[in-house]
Amino acid sequence: MRHLINKSKLGRTKAHREAMLRNQITSLILYGKIETTLAKARFLRSNVEKLITRAKIDDTVHNRRIVRKVVQNKDALNKLFKEIGPRFKSRNGGYTRIIKTGFRKGDDAPMAVIEILSE
Repeated sequence: MRHLINKSKLGRTKAHREAMLRNQITSLILYGKIETTLAKARFLRSNVEKLITRAKIDDTVHNRRIVRKVVQNKDALNKLFKEIGPRFKSRNGGYTRIIKTGFRKGDDAPMAVIEILSE
């Protein structure tokens, strides 16, 4: 039975999936938007929104250490806590937007742009 199994594996091992997720989260924080496949964008959305929620609550050492496990770039970590977190103080979720952009030429994979909202 598939009880409590609800995470997409994206055709990768656990280590590869976690490394890819960390890289995409860091890029999304630093650049504001990235283009990726639709499945990866949906997988990325839930993870990055949890980090933004953590950053908007309070800029404490504890919160920074929890987010630091995922966002290992100092510039991205500072931007998350100094700019992105305070921007969404009055918003209850829904910090990102996924826009479908068509299909990739090589393998016809559905592509999407995921972006952090401006407020």
